[in-house]
Amino acid sequence: MVQAARATTGDRDIVLELKHVSKHFGSVHAVEDASLELHRGEVLTLLGPSGCGKTTTLRMVVGLERVTAGEIVYGGRVVDSLDRRSFVPTHKRNMGMVFQSYAIWPHMTVAENVAYPLKVRRVNRAETRERVAAALDQVGLAGLGGRPATMLSGGQQQRVAVARSLVFEPDVLLLDEPFSNLDAKLRDQMRTELRVLQQRLGITVLFVTHDQIEALSISDRIVVMNQGNIEQVGTPMELYRHPSTAVVRDFLGRTIIFDGTVEERATSDTAALRLHHRDGPLVHARTRPGESLEKGNACAVAVRPEGIDAQLSEAGSAPDAPDTITGIIGTLLFIGDRFEARIELSWGQEIFLFLPPDDSWQEGQTVLLHLSPEALQVWPASAVLAQTVDDEPAPPPMGDA
Repeated sequence: MVQAARATTGDRDIVLELKHVSKHFGSVHAVEDASLELHRGEVLTLLGPSGCGKTTTLRMVVGLERVTAGEIVYGGRVVDSLDRRSFVPTHKRNMGMVFQSYAIWPHMTVAENVAYPLKVRRVNRAETRERVAAALDQVGLAGLGGRPATMLSGGQQQRVAVARSLVFEPDVLLLDEPFSNLDAKLRDQMRTELRVLQQRLGITVLFVTHDQIEALSISDRIVVMNQGNIEQVGTPMELYRHPSTAVVRDFLGRTIIFDGTVEERATSDTAALRLHHRDGPLVHARTRPGESLEKGNACAVAVRPEGIDAQLSEAGSAPDAPDTITGIIGTLLFIGDRFEARIELSWGQEIFLFLPPDDSWQEGQTVLLHLSPEALQVWPASAVLAQTVDDEPAPPPMGDA
Protein backbone atom coordinates (compact mmCIF):
# COMPACT_ATOMS: atom_id res chain seq x y z
CA MET A 1 0.00 0.00 0.00
CA VAL A 2 0.97 3.60 -0.54
CA GLN A 3 1.01 5.06 2.93
CA ALA A 4 0.32 8.81 3.02
CA ALA A 5 3.52 10.08 4.57
CA ARG A 6 3.48 13.67 5.75
CA ALA A 7 4.42 16.03 2.93
CA THR A 8 4.25 19.57 4.24
CA THR A 9 4.14 23.10 2.95
CA GLY A 10 4.66 25.47 5.85
CA ASP A 11 2.45 24.17 8.63
CA ARG A 12 -0.05 22.46 6.32
CA ASP A 13 0.09 18.73 5.60
CA ILE A 14 -0.36 17.94 1.91
CA VAL A 15 -1.79 14.46 1.36
CA LEU A 16 -2.48 14.73 -2.37
CA GLU A 17 -1.16 17.09 -5.04
CA LEU A 18 -1.96 17.50 -8.73
CA LYS A 19 0.76 19.30 -10.66
CA HIS A 20 -0.28 20.70 -14.05
CA VAL A 21 -2.37 17.61 -14.78
CA SER A 22 -4.13 17.23 -18.13
CA LYS A 23 -6.29 14.48 -19.58
CA HIS A 24 -7.11 14.34 -23.29
CA PHE A 25 -9.51 11.96 -25.01
CA GLY A 26 -8.42 12.41 -28.61
CA SER A 27 -9.18 16.02 -29.51
CA VAL A 28 -11.27 16.57 -26.38
CA HIS A 29 -9.39 18.18 -23.50
CA ALA A 30 -11.38 16.88 -20.52
CA VAL A 31 -8.93 18.35 -17.99
CA GLU A 32 -6.32 20.98 -18.81
CA ASP A 33 -3.35 22.03 -16.67
CA ALA A 34 -5.04 21.38 -13.30
CA SER A 35 -3.04 22.05 -10.14
CA LEU A 36 -4.44 21.61 -6.64
CA GLU A 37 -3.56 20.42 -3.16
CA LEU A 38 -5.57 18.32 -0.70
CA HIS A 39 -4.59 18.95 2.92
CA ARG A 40 -4.83 16.43 5.72
CA GLY A 41 -8.18 16.47 7.51
CA GLU A 42 -9.99 18.79 5.06
CA VAL A 43 -12.95 18.36 2.73
CA LEU A 44 -11.95 19.58 -0.73
CA THR A 45 -14.78 19.64 -3.26
CA LEU A 46 -14.56 19.56 -7.05
CA LEU A 47 -17.63 21.51 -8.16
CA GLY A 48 -18.97 22.25 -11.59
CA PRO A 49 -21.61 21.43 -14.22
CA SER A 50 -21.80 18.18 -16.11
CA GLY A 51 -18.82 17.89 -18.43
CA CYS A 52 -16.54 20.25 -16.49
CA GLY A 53 -13.85 17.61 -15.86
CA LYS A 54 -14.43 16.87 -12.18
CA THR A 55 -15.17 13.15 -12.57
CA THR A 56 -12.23 12.69 -14.92
CA THR A 57 -10.02 14.36 -12.31
CA LEU A 58 -11.30 11.98 -9.63
CA ARG A 59 -10.66 8.98 -11.88
CA MET A 60 -7.06 10.09 -12.39
CA VAL A 61 -6.62 10.53 -8.63
CA VAL A 62 -7.83 7.02 -7.90
CA GLY A 63 -5.89 5.51 -10.81
CA LEU A 64 -8.72 4.58 -13.18
CA GLU A 65 -7.39 6.98 -15.82
CA ARG A 66 -3.78 7.82 -16.71
CA VAL A 67 -2.71 11.44 -16.93
CA THR A 68 -1.88 12.81 -20.37
CA ALA A 69 0.49 15.36 -18.89
CA GLY A 70 1.63 16.48 -15.46
CA GLU A 71 1.88 14.31 -12.36
CA ILE A 72 -0.05 13.21 -9.30
CA VAL A 73 1.75 13.04 -5.96
CA TYR A 74 0.14 11.05 -3.13
CA GLY A 75 1.69 10.83 0.29
CA GLY A 76 4.92 12.36 -1.00
CA ARG A 77 5.27 9.76 -3.78
CA VAL A 78 4.58 10.19 -7.50
CA VAL A 79 1.74 7.77 -8.35
CA ASP A 80 1.16 8.84 -11.96
CA SER A 81 3.52 10.56 -14.38
CA LEU A 82 4.21 9.72 -18.01
CA ASP A 83 7.43 11.72 -18.01
CA ARG A 84 8.76 9.78 -15.01
CA ARG A 85 7.26 6.51 -16.28
CA SER A 86 5.66 6.05 -12.90
CA PHE A 87 2.24 4.59 -12.12
CA VAL A 88 0.82 3.08 -8.93
CA PRO A 89 -2.36 1.02 -9.58
CA THR A 90 -5.66 1.71 -7.87
CA HIS A 91 -5.52 -1.13 -5.34
CA LYS A 92 -2.17 0.10 -4.01
CA ARG A 93 -3.18 3.72 -3.37
CA ASN A 94 -5.04 3.10 -0.09
CA MET A 95 -8.00 5.29 -1.05
CA GLY A 96 -11.60 4.68 -0.04
CA MET A 97 -14.29 5.27 -2.64
CA VAL A 98 -18.03 5.91 -2.30
CA PHE A 99 -19.91 5.71 -5.57
CA GLN A 100 -23.00 7.48 -6.79
CA SER A 101 -24.78 4.11 -7.10
CA TYR A 102 -23.58 2.87 -3.64
CA ALA A 103 -22.25 -0.35 -5.30
CA ILE A 104 -23.78 -2.49 -2.53
CA TRP A 105 -23.68 -6.23 -3.25
CA PRO A 106 -27.26 -7.53 -2.94
CA HIS A 107 -26.26 -11.13 -2.14
CA MET A 108 -24.29 -10.08 0.94
CA THR A 109 -25.31 -8.95 4.39
CA VAL A 110 -24.45 -5.50 5.66
CA ALA A 111 -21.46 -6.86 7.58
CA GLU A 112 -20.23 -8.87 4.59
CA ASN A 113 -20.39 -5.75 2.40
CA VAL A 114 -18.37 -3.75 4.89
CA ALA A 115 -15.90 -6.59 5.45
CA TYR A 116 -15.12 -7.11 1.77
CA PRO A 117 -12.14 -4.70 1.55
CA LEU A 118 -10.60 -6.45 4.58
CA LYS A 119 -11.18 -9.85 2.98
CA VAL A 120 -9.32 -8.69 -0.14
CA ARG A 121 -6.48 -7.52 2.12
CA ARG A 122 -6.53 -10.89 3.93
CA VAL A 123 -7.16 -9.47 7.38
CA ASN A 124 -7.85 -12.24 9.91
CA ARG A 125 -11.43 -12.95 11.00
CA ALA A 126 -11.16 -11.67 14.55
CA GLU A 127 -9.77 -8.31 13.49
CA THR A 128 -12.27 -8.12 10.63
CA ARG A 129 -15.22 -8.58 13.02
CA GLU A 130 -13.85 -5.90 15.34
CA ARG A 131 -13.21 -3.37 12.57
CA VAL A 132 -16.56 -4.01 10.85
CA ALA A 133 -18.41 -3.48 14.13
CA ALA A 134 -16.50 -0.25 14.74
CA ALA A 135 -17.17 1.03 11.20
CA LEU A 136 -20.90 0.30 11.45
CA ASP A 137 -21.03 2.04 14.80
CA GLN A 138 -19.30 5.11 13.32
CA VAL A 139 -22.00 5.50 10.66
CA GLY A 140 -24.92 4.74 12.97
CA LEU A 141 -25.65 1.19 11.80
CA ALA A 142 -24.61 -0.73 14.92
CA GLY A 143 -26.58 -3.95 15.27
CA LEU A 144 -27.58 -4.16 11.60
CA GLY A 145 -24.63 -6.22 10.40
CA GLY A 146 -26.66 -9.39 9.89
CA ARG A 147 -29.40 -7.75 7.85
CA PRO A 148 -29.52 -8.30 4.06
CA ALA A 149 -28.14 -5.20 2.36
CA THR A 150 -31.17 -4.92 0.07
CA MET A 151 -33.47 -4.57 3.10
CA LEU A 152 -32.01 -1.19 3.99
CA SER A 153 -33.29 2.24 2.97
CA GLY A 154 -31.37 4.38 0.48
CA GLY A 155 -29.82 6.43 3.25
CA GLN A 156 -28.78 3.32 5.17
CA GLN A 157 -27.23 1.80 2.03
CA GLN A 158 -25.24 5.00 1.59
CA ARG A 159 -23.99 4.62 5.16
CA VAL A 160 -22.94 1.05 4.38
CA ALA A 161 -20.95 2.34 1.41
CA VAL A 162 -19.23 4.88 3.66
CA ALA A 163 -18.50 2.25 6.32
CA ARG A 164 -17.02 -0.08 3.69
CA SER A 165 -14.75 2.72 2.49
CA LEU A 166 -13.59 3.56 6.02
CA VAL A 167 -13.11 0.06 7.40
CA PHE A 168 -9.59 -0.40 6.00
CA GLU A 169 -8.52 3.06 7.27
CA PRO A 170 -7.76 4.79 3.96
CA ASP A 171 -5.66 7.92 3.86
CA VAL A 172 -8.18 9.69 1.62
CA LEU A 173 -11.92 9.15 1.13
CA LEU A 174 -13.20 9.89 -2.39
CA LEU A 175 -16.90 10.69 -2.80
CA ASP A 176 -18.39 10.79 -6.31
CA GLU A 177 -21.85 12.45 -6.26
CA PRO A 178 -22.75 10.27 -3.24
CA PHE A 179 -26.16 11.83 -2.51
CA SER A 180 -27.57 12.26 -6.01
CA ASN A 181 -29.84 9.20 -5.74
CA LEU A 182 -31.45 10.34 -2.49
CA ASP A 183 -34.55 12.49 -2.09
CA ALA A 184 -34.11 16.13 -1.06
CA LYS A 185 -34.87 15.66 2.65
CA LEU A 186 -32.53 12.68 2.95
CA ARG A 187 -29.78 14.54 1.07
CA ASP A 188 -29.95 17.30 3.66
CA GLN A 189 -29.68 14.74 6.47
CA MET A 190 -26.79 12.85 4.87
CA ARG A 191 -24.84 16.07 4.25
CA THR A 192 -25.00 16.87 7.94
CA GLU A 193 -24.13 13.32 8.98
CA LEU A 194 -21.15 13.18 6.64
CA ARG A 195 -19.77 16.48 7.91
CA VAL A 196 -20.18 15.43 11.56
CA LEU A 197 -18.48 12.08 10.84
CA GLN A 198 -15.63 13.74 8.92
CA GLN A 199 -14.94 16.21 11.71
CA ARG A 200 -15.15 13.55 14.44
CA LEU A 201 -12.75 11.18 12.72
CA GLY A 202 -10.54 13.77 11.00
CA ILE A 203 -11.00 12.10 7.61
CA THR A 204 -9.40 13.65 4.52
CA VAL A 205 -12.08 13.89 1.80
CA LEU A 206 -12.05 14.65 -1.92
CA PHE A 207 -15.69 15.27 -2.85
CA VAL A 208 -17.19 15.56 -6.33
CA THR A 209 -20.56 17.20 -6.92
CA HIS A 210 -22.52 19.51 -9.22
CA ASP A 211 -24.77 20.55 -6.31
CA GLN A 212 -23.91 24.03 -5.04
CA ILE A 213 -25.62 23.53 -1.66
CA GLU A 214 -23.64 20.35 -1.02
CA ALA A 215 -20.39 22.08 -1.88
CA LEU A 216 -21.06 25.22 0.16
CA SER A 217 -22.32 23.37 3.23
CA ILE A 218 -19.72 20.64 3.78
CA SER A 219 -16.50 21.91 2.16
CA ASP A 220 -13.47 23.49 3.73
CA ARG A 221 -12.38 24.56 0.25
CA ILE A 222 -13.99 24.34 -3.19
CA VAL A 223 -12.41 23.91 -6.62
CA VAL A 224 -14.78 25.32 -9.25
CA MET A 225 -14.22 23.70 -12.65
CA ASN A 226 -15.54 24.54 -16.10
CA GLN A 227 -14.72 23.06 -19.50
CA GLY A 228 -11.75 21.18 -18.07
CA ASN A 229 -10.20 24.20 -16.38
CA ILE A 230 -9.98 25.25 -12.74
CA GLU A 231 -11.73 28.62 -12.44
CA GLN A 232 -11.05 29.38 -8.78
CA VAL A 233 -10.08 27.67 -5.52
CA GLY A 234 -11.11 29.01 -2.12
CA THR A 235 -13.33 28.68 0.91
CA PRO A 236 -17.10 28.62 0.30
CA MET A 237 -17.45 32.16 1.63
CA GLU A 238 -14.55 33.47 -0.47
CA LEU A 239 -15.99 32.04 -3.66
CA TYR A 240 -19.53 33.20 -2.94
CA ARG A 241 -18.60 36.74 -1.89
CA HIS A 242 -15.54 37.34 -4.07
CA PRO A 243 -15.80 35.31 -7.30
CA SER A 244 -12.86 35.92 -9.61
CA THR A 245 -14.62 34.85 -12.82
CA ALA A 246 -18.12 35.10 -14.25
CA VAL A 247 -18.41 31.30 -14.22
CA VAL A 248 -17.88 31.17 -10.46
CA ARG A 249 -20.17 34.14 -9.90
CA ASP A 250 -23.06 32.67 -11.87
CA PHE A 251 -22.65 29.03 -10.85
CA LEU A 252 -22.60 29.61 -7.09
CA GLY A 253 -26.00 30.87 -6.00
CA ARG A 254 -28.29 33.33 -7.75
CA THR A 255 -26.96 36.46 -9.38
CA ILE A 256 -28.84 39.47 -10.72
CA ILE A 257 -27.08 41.35 -13.52
CA PHE A 258 -27.79 44.96 -14.48
CA ASP A 259 -26.36 46.77 -17.51
CA GLY A 260 -24.52 49.90 -16.44
CA THR A 261 -22.40 52.86 -17.48
CA VAL A 262 -19.57 54.32 -15.41
CA GLU A 263 -20.61 57.75 -14.09
CA GLU A 264 -17.42 58.47 -12.18
CA ARG A 265 -14.71 56.71 -10.24
CA ALA A 266 -15.42 57.60 -6.62
CA THR A 267 -12.53 55.89 -4.81
CA SER A 268 -9.88 53.30 -5.49
CA ASP A 269 -12.33 50.47 -4.80
CA THR A 270 -15.78 51.98 -5.47
CA ALA A 271 -17.35 53.31 -8.67
CA ALA A 272 -20.47 55.41 -9.32
CA LEU A 273 -22.63 53.93 -12.09
CA ARG A 274 -25.83 54.59 -13.98
CA LEU A 275 -28.03 51.55 -14.52
CA HIS A 276 -29.64 50.77 -17.89
CA HIS A 277 -28.67 54.05 -19.59
CA ARG A 278 -26.87 57.34 -18.92
CA ASP A 279 -29.97 58.84 -17.29
CA GLY A 280 -30.80 55.74 -15.25
CA PRO A 281 -30.67 55.27 -11.47
CA LEU A 282 -27.37 56.15 -9.79
CA VAL A 283 -25.76 53.36 -7.75
CA HIS A 284 -22.38 52.68 -6.20
CA ALA A 285 -20.58 49.36 -6.45
CA ARG A 286 -17.35 47.64 -5.49
CA THR A 287 -14.74 47.37 -8.23
CA ARG A 288 -12.77 44.21 -8.80
CA PRO A 289 -9.02 44.21 -8.05
CA GLY A 290 -7.10 45.57 -11.02
CA GLU A 291 -10.25 46.70 -12.84
CA SER A 292 -9.68 49.81 -14.95
CA LEU A 293 -12.81 51.97 -15.26
CA GLU A 294 -13.18 55.19 -17.21
CA LYS A 295 -16.17 57.49 -17.29
CA GLY A 296 -18.61 56.36 -19.97
CA ASN A 297 -17.42 52.73 -19.99
CA ALA A 298 -20.16 50.11 -20.37
CA CYS A 299 -20.18 47.55 -17.56
CA ALA A 300 -22.20 44.83 -15.86
CA VAL A 301 -23.30 45.23 -12.24
CA ALA A 302 -23.80 41.99 -10.30
CA VAL A 303 -25.63 41.55 -7.00
CA ARG A 304 -26.92 38.60 -5.01
CA PRO A 305 -30.69 38.75 -4.29
CA GLU A 306 -30.00 39.07 -0.56
CA GLY A 307 -28.08 42.29 -1.30
CA ILE A 308 -31.34 44.00 -2.30
CA ASP A 309 -33.66 45.34 0.39
CA ALA A 310 -37.27 45.65 -0.84
CA GLN A 311 -39.77 48.04 0.76
CA LEU A 312 -43.25 49.15 -0.23
CA SER A 313 -43.30 52.56 -1.91
CA GLU A 314 -45.08 55.08 0.29
CA ALA A 315 -46.09 58.70 -0.09
CA GLY A 316 -43.10 60.93 0.41
CA SER A 317 -40.53 58.25 -0.42
CA ALA A 318 -37.64 59.17 -2.68
CA PRO A 319 -37.52 56.77 -5.65
CA ASP A 320 -34.74 58.80 -7.28
CA ALA A 321 -32.41 58.60 -4.27
CA PRO A 322 -28.95 57.11 -4.92
CA ASP A 323 -28.69 53.32 -4.67
CA THR A 324 -32.48 52.97 -5.03
CA ILE A 325 -34.54 51.66 -7.95
CA THR A 326 -38.27 51.13 -8.33
CA GLY A 327 -40.23 48.13 -9.51
CA ILE A 328 -43.68 46.58 -9.60
CA ILE A 329 -44.48 43.15 -8.14
CA GLY A 330 -45.69 41.11 -11.10
CA THR A 331 -45.99 37.65 -9.55
CA LEU A 332 -45.97 36.72 -5.86
CA LEU A 333 -45.63 33.07 -4.82
CA PHE A 334 -45.94 32.03 -1.18
CA ILE A 335 -43.54 29.15 -0.45
CA GLY A 336 -43.83 28.89 3.32
CA ASP A 337 -41.02 30.80 4.98
CA ARG A 338 -40.93 33.51 2.30
CA PHE A 339 -42.43 34.86 -0.89
CA GLU A 340 -40.80 34.44 -4.28
CA ALA A 341 -41.50 37.60 -6.24
CA ARG A 342 -41.04 38.50 -9.89
CA ILE A 343 -40.44 42.25 -10.01
CA GLU A 344 -40.51 44.34 -13.18
CA LEU A 345 -38.16 47.31 -13.05
CA SER A 346 -38.95 50.73 -14.49
CA TRP A 347 -37.00 49.98 -17.70
CA GLY A 348 -38.66 46.59 -18.27
CA GLN A 349 -36.06 44.18 -16.83
CA GLU A 350 -37.50 41.43 -14.62
CA ILE A 351 -35.70 40.16 -11.51
CA PHE A 352 -36.59 37.53 -8.91
CA LEU A 353 -36.32 38.24 -5.20
CA PHE A 354 -37.22 36.51 -1.96
CA LEU A 355 -39.44 38.62 0.28
CA PRO A 356 -40.25 38.02 3.96
CA PRO A 357 -43.62 36.34 4.68
CA ASP A 358 -45.51 39.57 5.32
CA ASP A 359 -49.23 39.91 4.49
CA SER A 360 -48.64 43.44 3.20
CA TRP A 361 -47.09 42.25 -0.08
CA GLN A 362 -49.53 42.28 -3.02
CA GLU A 363 -49.18 41.77 -6.76
CA GLY A 364 -49.21 45.09 -8.61
CA GLN A 365 -47.63 47.04 -5.75
CA THR A 366 -44.77 49.46 -6.38
CA VAL A 367 -41.66 48.67 -4.36
CA LEU A 368 -38.44 50.52 -3.65
CA LEU A 369 -35.33 48.40 -4.00
CA HIS A 370 -32.33 49.59 -1.99
CA LEU A 371 -29.00 48.34 -3.34
CA SER A 372 -26.17 48.05 -0.83
CA PRO A 373 -22.89 49.33 -2.37
CA GLU A 374 -21.03 46.58 -0.50
CA ALA A 375 -23.22 43.95 -2.19
CA LEU A 376 -22.79 45.27 -5.76
CA GLN A 377 -19.76 44.44 -7.87
CA VAL A 378 -18.71 45.86 -11.23
CA TRP A 379 -17.75 43.48 -14.05
CA PRO A 380 -16.73 43.97 -17.67
CA ALA A 381 -19.73 44.41 -19.95
CA SER A 382 -18.83 41.11 -21.64
CA ALA A 383 -19.25 39.17 -18.37
CA VAL A 384 -23.04 39.24 -18.43
CA LEU A 385 -23.64 35.52 -18.59
CA ALA A 386 -21.22 32.71 -17.82
CA GLN A 387 -21.14 29.98 -20.45
CA THR A 388 -20.57 26.31 -19.67
CA VAL A 389 -20.28 23.50 -22.17
CA ASP A 390 -20.98 19.82 -21.66
CA ASP A 391 -18.00 18.46 -23.58
CA GLU A 392 -16.53 15.86 -21.25
CA PRO A 393 -16.80 12.32 -22.66
CA ALA A 394 -18.73 9.91 -20.49
CA PRO A 395 -16.16 7.73 -18.71
CA PRO A 396 -16.62 3.97 -18.40
CA PRO A 397 -18.19 2.69 -15.15
CA MET A 398 -15.90 2.76 -12.13
CA GLY A 399 -14.70 -0.43 -10.58
CA ASP A 400 -13.92 -0.89 -6.90
CA ALA A 401 -11.22 1.35 -5.57
